[in-house]
Parts: sequence; C-alpha cells; structure tokens
Amino acid sequence: MNAQYKKGVLELCVLSLLKKRDRYGYEISEYLAGHIPISDGTVYPILRKLRTDGLLTTYLQEESGGPPRKYYKLTALGHETYEADRAEYLKFAQTVQNLLEEKDDDE
Repeated sequence: MNAQYKKGVLELCVLSLLKKRDRYGYEISEYLAGHIPISDGTVYPILRKLRTDGLLTTYLQEESGGPPRKYYKLTALGHETYEADRAEYLKFAQTVQNLLEEKDDDE
C-alpha cells in the first residue's frame, strides 16, 4: 500500500479507536497492524503528537502480574476533532471513489 495513503489517515484511525474506548499504546499498534500494514513504532509518535495537541490524555493503570500500562483517552477537543476530521475524510473518500468510478468522457 502506498505510504502516502496511510500517512494521511493514521491519526484519524487512532482517534477512531480511542473514541470507542480507552486503550494502551501496544493495543492500538497491534490492532492497526492487523488491518493496515504499518511498521513497528509507527503509532507512538502519533500518540505523542495527539497528546501534545491536546486531543489525548494519559493515565496509568495497574495490570495483574505486570507493570502499569499507560492508557490513552480522548479529551473533549479530541472528540470534536475526531468528528470533524471523520466527516471531512468521508466526504473526501466519497469524492475520490466517485472520480475513480466515472467513465471517460470519450466513451
């Protein structure tokens, strides 16, 4: 898959996963890697950027038999941004799909 296609939507995918529920970084990375070909370490810079931008907060949660995990949670701004970006992306994707399915004018 073209890396430029992925680059533009990975932030939206991360926000989408976190809209459903809080998750820890490895969980997000594994889920995305199971659906989109990404390399190791792709998700963590995205999580840092989203947190710096005020779209996410973090908290530690103890796990039985292991060290605490850092969970990511959408902020109110994160929810708003997700909804706006989602609508914009879906409109864009529909436009591209329509364009790709159009017959040539010469036919």
